[in-house]
Amino acid sequence: MHSLHWTSRMISRALRSSFSTLLESATGAGAASKVGEGALKSASPRPHFVSVVCGFAKDNLRHKYKPGKYGEDSWFKASTEQADVMGVADGVGGWRSYGIDPGEFSSFLMRTCERLVQCSHFNPQRPVNLLAYSYCELMEQKKPILGSSTACVLILNRETKTVHTANIGDSGFMVVRQGEVVHKSEEQQHYFNTPFQLSLPPPGHGPNVLSDSPESADTMSFPVEDGDVILIATDGVFDNVPEALLLDVLRDVEGERDSVKLQMTANTLALMARTLSLNSEFLSPFALSARRNNIQARGGKPDDITVVLATVAM
Repeated sequence: MHSLHWTSRMISRALRSSFSTLLESATGAGAASKVGEGALKSASPRPHFVSVVCGFAKDNLRHKYKPGKYGEDSWFKASTEQADVMGVADGVGGWRSYGIDPGEFSSFLMRTCERLVQCSHFNPQRPVNLLAYSYCELMEQKKPILGSSTACVLILNRETKTVHTANIGDSGFMVVRQGEVVHKSEEQQHYFNTPFQLSLPPPGHGPNVLSDSPESADTMSFPVEDGDVILIATDGVFDNVPEALLLDVLRDVEGERDSVKLQMTANTLALMARTLSLNSEFLSPFALSARRNNIQARGGKPDDITVVLATVAM
């Protein structure tokens, strides 16, 4: 265990050094642009998220409700004067057979991201930095937090009216505008049902465990408009609900600023995913993906489900 702790600290220090360079260069560029644009931006309406959360644990008997968690899924929301930030993470359930709680890894990532948003070095243009520094802190813990997790973090930079995303694995997001999907993440898979993931394996398991760097995250940046609907969710949603059904529901809340109505929609999406995941006859997105990989499958995929739903208000 001492060897594991020493190795993980060395790796995390290397990652910190790498991402510190990225942070400094991005921050410097942002500071330079603010000088000439400050007066113009101050006169423009500053966007913000109206956001809600809903979800289900796969096994409600095993997992009692805890804030920020649905089973082995975790989530966070945070706000500063500069930005609104949302994220989800999905602990890899296979670790339970080794006596490891998969939810601890994902929960630590999201709690740390939430805290780092409030730090002075937070950069509203680089969600990948949140993942990188959270992962570094996880590897530096005296008591190792073992396991793996996918993650997706999304930042709304209020000054530039731009959303920046970082996604690693098969959690993800989609943005709906005027009844159409205008932006969405693409899942990252090594092979079928094996997503990219941040990992810290137990001693002796390193060579046999997939472990991706935060730098492997797929990143995107795009402008947002008043009324845009943004869904960020774990694969318990995307594996069970076809995009067409998601779109039908999300169209109805474009421009919605009433958090109660938005909450009802999030509840609908989460319950839809839960119901379809338990339907053994439904040809789910997961089953269709399995068939494309020559695996005969039918029905939903029982899983933890997390829905973070937001609209952009200016």
